[in-house]
Amino acid sequence: MGNTYDTFNEILVQLFNDITDIEAQAIITEEFKDISNNDFHIIEAIGCEEPQSMSSVAHRLNVTVGTLTIAINNLVKKGYVNRVRSEKDRRVVLISLLEKGQNAFYHHKNFHDEMVKATVEGLTDENRQVLVTALSNLSNFFKNYMNRTNS
Repeated sequence: MGNTYDTFNEILVQLFNDITDIEAQAIITEEFKDISNNDFHIIEAIGCEEPQSMSSVAHRLNVTVGTLTIAINNLVKKGYVNRVRSEKDRRVVLISLLEKGQNAFYHHKNFHDEMVKATVEGLTDENRQVLVTALSNLSNFFKNYMNRTNS
């Protein structure tokens, strides 16, 4: 177990160190040099479907509406996001992606699609299921850890 544990630990630590840096290098191109990796994740959370409420996007990102508002103000100024009050309930602020934001969304999505393809390439269905189980366990660990530390 020791050798396998050390290998897992080494791989996970390296992945965590690399993912943000490599993703930023891949997605922050000349066209999108005016936004950050974090902005891309906000754009991803807004999505290209119907306008989303600020509170639902904040919840999805696990941040406060106040924190999200600061980032959205920046994305509105740069022409990525549109912000309007709901016609049904004036207290609700709805955000949606403008064309520039949709371009950023699909640019980011393409990077993620390539990453997933590379991850599962050459794996049998059985090995893919093992990988899904392992990654789900890791995800659950993080969720439980955050719940314990935020309580």
